[in-house]
Amino acid sequence: MPVIHCDIPLPAGFRSQDILAFHRRDGERLAEQVDDDGLKKGLLWRGLPACLDLRFHSDRAILGLDVDGESGDAGELEYMGRRMLGLNQPVEAFERQYRGHPQLGGLIAARAGLRVPQTATPFEALAWAITGQQISVAAAVTIRRRMLLLCDCRHSSGLLCHPNAARLAALTADQLGEAGFSRAKSRAMLALSQAAANGDLPLDAWLDGAAAEEISERLLAVPGIGPWTVSYALLRGYGWLDGSLHGDVAVRKALGVVLGAADKPDQRQTQAWLEAFSPWRALVAAHLWALLQAGGF
Repeated sequence: MPVIHCDIPLPAGFRSQDILAFHRRDGERLAEQVDDDGLKKGLLWRGLPACLDLRFHSDRAILGLDVDGESGDAGELEYMGRRMLGLNQPVEAFERQYRGHPQLGGLIAARAGLRVPQTATPFEALAWAITGQQISVAAAVTIRRRMLLLCDCRHSSGLLCHPNAARLAALTADQLGEAGFSRAKSRAMLALSQAAANGDLPLDAWLDGAAAEEISERLLAVPGIGPWTVSYALLRGYGWLDGSLHGDVAVRKALGVVLGAADKPDQRQTQAWLEAFSPWRALVAAHLWALLQAGGF
């Protein structure tokens, strides 16, 4: 089938290296392959294995999508691409408001134009968030890789594709346990996948403008999903920039650096500090992640 293409103009100073770093986390390159000017990523497109090819040029991103067994729609591809690149995030308004702030001003000046890379689908963001609960990025990457190998959704190019809800829902808790998930995470992953697969959680439909409060309430009702997981998923999956990631260890560590504190603040102190920056709390957290140059989650 023919590859579909789209061409997305980029704003001046677009930080393409942030996008590439987000997709470079797994050094084994089984599902994402990043090079100097772009990346290839395996994903499911309408349930079929596909390979996204994203190339950065000086003022634009060129996207191509090769779907096994079906063509696609360039408009849908552009919609996904703009989301993944964070182009719907009004970061300019945030920077205008806080570039003179005594603590945030330096972070903004060092990384002007910072946007939050987003996952191809909200389900991928939620799956990653559950995987990453209370563990390091490196450990989460390893478990994610095992999960992808377990599902074995492959594009004809050989790239592994992140499974959709239906494919993950078909697994058992024992299988997820063998991949490295704790019992609690296995239960949460299966509960999420089953609810998304049967339509109880219309994750993709919520992209059309559902209120963050409604999404939050529905997700928090899933066993094993708490506030950090919801705030992360709203950020990476929906581009919502006001989730409070005060429970994130890297955010707290970076805030300690910004405040010149001997120890990292506790969750209550971090929550109180972030509260002053609503409705930009998650974007502030992204700047704090970047300060540590570890990429965060």
